[in-house]
Amino acid sequence: MPPAFDPQLLKGVLSVLLLRLLAERESYGYQLVQRLRDIGLTDIADGTVYPALTRLEREGRVSSRLVPSRSGPARKYYRPTPDGYAALAQGADSWKTLSDVVNPVLARSLPPHPAEPSED
Repeated sequence: MPPAFDPQLLKGVLSVLLLRLLAERESYGYQLVQRLRDIGLTDIADGTVYPALTRLEREGRVSSRLVPSRSGPARKYYRPTPDGYAALAQGADSWKTLSDVVNPVLARSLPPHPAEPSED
């Protein structure tokens, strides 16, 4: 069973993930949910993705268009705007910088108990 993800951690990187996936391929909301699940975010809820897309659109980072569907109502497809590509580049750099600092600390072996305080 894959691990559950902390919603607060995911919230901090979801916009960057969405922009990255949309930079690869224009997609509609449910398709993005499926793509996120395919990369390992198996517990992600539809209700997490749609508000993020609305926020990105409101911020001018994605644009949308309605495309008729053969199997129901028209689908709203999203793609990054130039501001979205800039936000993606900045977000990816920020994530890499943060993960370069955090990953080595979290990768250390966990001691059985904290060390005694030092006299600095």
